[in-house]
Amino acid sequence: MPAPVGLLEQRAVAATSRGRRWLQMGVAALLLALDQGVKWAVAANLPLGEGITVTAWFNLVHVLNPGASFSFLADAGGWQRHALTGIGLAVSVALAVQLWRGVRGRLETAAYVGLIGGALGNVVDRLRIGAVVDYLDLHWRGMHWPAFNLADFFIVGSAALLMLASFGPRADSRGANRGGAT
Repeated sequence: MPAPVGLLEQRAVAATSRGRRWLQMGVAALLLALDQGVKWAVAANLPLGEGITVTAWFNLVHVLNPGASFSFLADAGGWQRHALTGIGLAVSVALAVQLWRGVRGRLETAAYVGLIGGALGNVVDRLRIGAVVDYLDLHWRGMHWPAFNLADFFIVGSAALLMLASFGPRADSRGANRGGAT
């Protein structure tokens, strides 16, 4: 006996959603790979502690940050490596689960994907070498912004996208607009 048309449509939508979810995870993996590739290139071509002047306000540098953003906890004695690794992994898993279940729209989807890719980029560094490779150094008139990397850019940019997405329309009580398809 053939399945009712409504059931076939539901199965097709579910299959499309699963395919979209795998694509989203693939993009997060691509961001992770891009971050790691750039970090590898910096480490392979620029000695630790050295820098190259690119413009009057930008240098490429090779530094290690054992802490979190802005070197927070950098001098904490080593425990922060494990704590920050655990937090990065937990947040990435939580975001992946939420993304898999479906989120409100494209901005939120892009934000979750970027957060996962960026967080895991820094987690890989902490697991591999015990610190995060930073290489982007912005400065102006002797004032330097703390060095950062592509993963940090993904994280901050994704946080901005989440804030922007928070101003968008809310999904109705039946879950409309879910799955990043709006």
